[in-house]
Formats: sequence, C-alpha cells, structure tokens
Amino acid sequence: MEKIKPGDIVGRISYGCDIFFKVIEIFTGADGNEYARLRGVDMRLMANSPLGDLYKFEASKVAEYLRKFMANNHEHMKRVFARRQNEQNEKLNRIVNQSNKIESFDLPGSVLHIDGDEDYLELCLTTYRQLSISANGYFISEELQSKEVGKLLRKHNPDILVITGHDGLVKGARDFTDLKNYHSSSYFIDSVRASREFERNKDDLIIFAGACQSHYDAILDAGANFASSPERVLIHAFDPVFVVEKIAYTSIYDPISLKDIISGTITGFPGIGGIETRGKYRMGIPKSPY
Repeated sequence: MEKIKPGDIVGRISYGCDIFFKVIEIFTGADGNEYARLRGVDMRLMANSPLGDLYKFEASKVAEYLRKFMANNHEHMKRVFARRQNEQNEKLNRIVNQSNKIESFDLPGSVLHIDGDEDYLELCLTTYRQLSISANGYFISEELQSKEVGKLLRKHNPDILVITGHDGLVKGARDFTDLKNYHSSSYFIDSVRASREFERNKDDLIIFAGACQSHYDAILDAGANFASSPERVLIHAFDPVFVVEKIAYTSIYDPISLKDIISGTITGFPGIGGIETRGKYRMGIPKSPY
C-alpha cells in the first residue's frame, strides 16, 4: 500500500471512511507506532489516527466529494438570496410606499473571522464576498487566537466576530462536561473571554465560536452569542458563515429568530445553538445615483 504522507486525503477504515480528512502531519506516538494528525475536509473536526487505519482516496473520488460539498453550499446560498429578497421587500414597505419607487441601499453588519484552518478561512471569505458581507479574515492556530483577538478587534471594530477552526472529543471520552476531553474548546473559551474584555455588550459585538463537537455550554457561558455543538456532533465548514449572514442581514430593530438562524445552517439544531440576539442590518434611502 502507498505510504500515507502529509497533504493526502484519507478516510479512517475503522469508521467506514465516512469522513474525508487531510493529513496534517505524521508523528510517532508514545507507544512507538506512527500516527497521523487529521483535519476534516468539509467538517471542522480534528482527529489522530494510526497510519494503519487510514485509506488514501483516489483523486477522482476526492474531486467528486468536493464537487458535492460546493454544490451543497451553493444550494444554501440560493435559499439565502431568495429569503433576503423577500425580507428586503418587507423592510422597504415599512419605510416608504413602494409606489414611490425609491431605491434603497444596504448596510449589513461587518465581520472579523479568525480561523484555525487556512483553507476553510479562504472558502469562508469567498462566501462572504458572494453574500455581500464585509469581512476581514485571519488564519491563526486555535491555541494562539486568544492572544491576537483583542488587537484585531481594536483594529477592525467589527459587528460580528467568528472564532473557529477544528475541535473534537478525545477518543474514548465519556464525560462531555470535562474540558480536558476536547482538543480545542478551551482555546475557543479563552478567545471569547478575551473578546468580552473588549466589548461586554452581546448586541454590540456578536460572537460565534466553536467547531466540531465543541463544548457548547462552556463557550456560551464564556460570553458567545452562538456556539457549537449542542449535541457534540460534527459541524459543516460553512455553518459559521450562514449564522453570520442571518445576523448581518437582520434589522437592528429586530431580534434574530433563533429557529430561523439555526435551521438555516447545514448542520441544524444538533450542531449549532445560541441566545436571543438583535440583528446588525441597516437599510438606507435613497440610493445615490453616483
């Protein structure tokens, strides 16, 4: 069998190769055996696996998997644009009589996105642009995010902060309340706490934090508005983006419908949850012809 190396796309044989992973590094464990550190291709999951339990996918199978991954994202975006158009018409009707034909302009909330995965960050930034959301993004490993977030908040002063990357339960963990049983949850908690030192008001700075199987309860307790993962399930790479989009385009006058924002994600209620929060969108009229 071909030797597994960093950069390969693999599946875990013992799990039926149900998730596609990218090999980040090969290392020798305390038992003297070789292991691979893995990060999900479309799931924000981190895992370690013995090399002997890995199957390398053929390039054609990886390409088909990625095609379906992007098609799923595009389908969600189509629903977002349809919903946004309906909401736009309702908002405009509240402000002016439609018969006046006054053209409006949008001022959605701005975003600072800090991600522990460079590939996911680029995908998310591309999607923000497609969704007409102003976003600044930084690739910072999970363990260093809390040290950088305050400086970046002062630099950009965003409406919405996303702190994510990869996480996962330690293999064999049974106590879901113990932070030691999570790969990155403690880092996300530290980053949320540091962010709340910058802005304590949960409507002035809205925070999404977490990744696959993250300690949802502790992240919310630290001060996040939205977090993953209530049922300790895997979340999709684009779930944070779809949470942000709903926040950015919900009027400042309106509380965000928790049911709508969570059901609008790819993973849904098992993977994403949050608290009552107001939107960050402002409509303006008239639109300048220049």
